[in-house]
Amino acid sequence: PVKISTRCNAGWLATVDYGTATAPVYLAKERGIDVFVWADETRPRSQGSKLTAFELSEEGVPHAIVADGATGYLAEKGEIDLMLVGADRITRAGDVANKIGTYQKALVAKDNGVPFYVAVPSSSIDWNATDALNDVPVEIRSEDEVKFCRGYADGKIIDVLEANPDSPAFNPAFDITPARLTTGLITERGVCEASENGLKEKFPERFA
Repeated sequence: PVKISTRCNAGWLATVDYGTATAPVYLAKERGIDVFVWADETRPRSQGSKLTAFELSEEGVPHAIVADGATGYLAEKGEIDLMLVGADRITRAGDVANKIGTYQKALVAKDNGVPFYVAVPSSSIDWNATDALNDVPVEIRSEDEVKFCRGYADGKIIDVLEANPDSPAFNPAFDITPARLTTGLITERGVCEASENGLKEKFPERFA
């Protein structure tokens, strides 16, 4: 099968129908292409292990949940053919703001020669942003999300402390992946280079 590595959740629970980053997975399955998905757990909110894994299970897509740090090992072993992520925001230069940990994933892909694609609707492209590190604000969330683990037990959802209670935590929600690390952007108008020129070819009206 084509072995795909994902991060966070950008499927039908987050949007509608096929979702964004999961759309190629579902379409491939419909067309008879064997796929297998490595779903990052995506700490600290665990969207991958909770949401993406649920979707894949419901859709009958073979998959396995992996720890966030396992991507490098899997890539080195040749167990990843393609990395496919979504994006919360993309600049007109092709830089990607996405769930924290996406940048490290892109670096692993680059070092191991694995294609790294970002599936994104044009509504997520900030046509006025040119410098992601300065133009895209990064939300710093509660440290409790890092220190506590949320789970299901005895019929209810509970939070359990899993860290040293006296240690502070830092919890940025997103990071920035430079365009140079992205193989291509998958948009509703097709695949393009992660660059201003690439986006201009697909969305010329935005550059008029």
